Amino acid sequence: MSDRIREKLEILADAAKYDVSCASSGSNRKNDNKGLGNTGNGICHAYTEDGRCVSLLKILLTNFCIYDCAYCVSRKSNDIQRAAFTVQEVVDLTINFYRRNYIEGLFLSSGIFKNPDYTMERLVLVAKKLRTEHKFNGYIHLKTIPGASDELMHEAALYADRLSVNVEMPTKESLQLLAPDKNREAMIKPMRFIDKAIIQNREEKKIFKKTPLYAPAGQSTQMVIGATPETDFQVLYLSHFFYKKFHLRRVYYSGYVPISNDNRLPAIGTPVPMIRENRLYQADWLMRFYHFKVDEIVDAANPLLDTEVDPKLSWALRNMHLFPVDINRADYMLIMRVPGIGLRSAQKICEARKFTRLNIEHLKKIGISLNKAKHFIQSENSCKDLQPEKIKQLILQEGRSKYKANFSTQLSVF
Repeated sequence: MSDRIREKLEILADAAKYDVSCASSGSNRKNDNKGLGNTGNGICHAYTEDGRCVSLLKILLTNFCIYDCAYCVSRKSNDIQRAAFTVQEVVDLTINFYRRNYIEGLFLSSGIFKNPDYTMERLVLVAKKLRTEHKFNGYIHLKTIPGASDELMHEAALYADRLSVNVEMPTKESLQLLAPDKNREAMIKPMRFIDKAIIQNREEKKIFKKTPLYAPAGQSTQMVIGATPETDFQVLYLSHFFYKKFHLRRVYYSGYVPISNDNRLPAIGTPVPMIRENRLYQADWLMRFYHFKVDEIVDAANPLLDTEVDPKLSWALRNMHLFPVDINRADYMLIMRVPGIGLRSAQKICEARKFTRLNIEHLKKIGISLNKAKHFIQSENSCKDLQPEKIKQLILQEGRSKYKANFSTQLSVF
């Protein structure tokens, strides 16, 4: 690797670390043409000190940008070292790193060179060359450029496993405040296009066996939280909208890292809202896998997630009339809502109780987190008269969070 390529890699990999949406889950691309790579093995990840997941080849095509988004380190007014890969340089890096077993895939995003189409065309060309010239079957995640043409979006979906369009800010008012050159509709439009195209592709597959893959890992988005004063209520309702309306596979939440002396943003040195970010992911998980409705987690009267306890425990404490649950008779949907009992544990309980009446010892063997669950299930050891606040304090005394308490919960911007 030349010194110049190494320098570009350092600059553009560092610029990409703020993008958290790099998971490779959901793709089933197979290596059936004697090519390179296989998404079945997943891609390699690294984790930064603040918990963010970083791919071993997670880069920007360029950090030049025509926009001046206040929350972005690559904004045009920021005095930083700039660099840009050529299409062939990204292709060569991907192949060479893969052959050395450094990576299993590519996560490629970019600043905007001249205009959205000019930039998107180059992103697509990287994926196309990898797939067609090198028969690369590893995972490819492309960040699409809002404002690019539908034709380029379509072509990107033919070569990438996952496409994503960053919505960036939770509300259009915040977007207007911090990124006045952008508009929300330009971000929604490609999501709508990709969603319709994916549905159409699935229908065609039912008729034509050789229908090409089309973004098999679906689409995702990401929003910055903590830079502006939106509540968790607003953030989660927007996520709910994306899941229902555009069938997104994931919504990622990126706690704002103060990088700018801008009076519209939290000052440099303000803690990154890691606890809040973690709670949002937990709430998101409840919506996607535990069948929680968004208004069960937050509502207008309770717009912020409890940072002391996870959203599932918080919900249970607000609904004590549903507990304690008899695990030998309760419905599966209610058992999996018991704090400390996950989806697989709930399934194990329902299977095991067919053969014997379960007690606390059985639950321990199943792997239940009893420090939480014991307060919400019927057992000889549970205390039925405890109030929610007392239960919360007992659980907090017995548990220990990996997050330090000095992180702010809701940043004050103005």
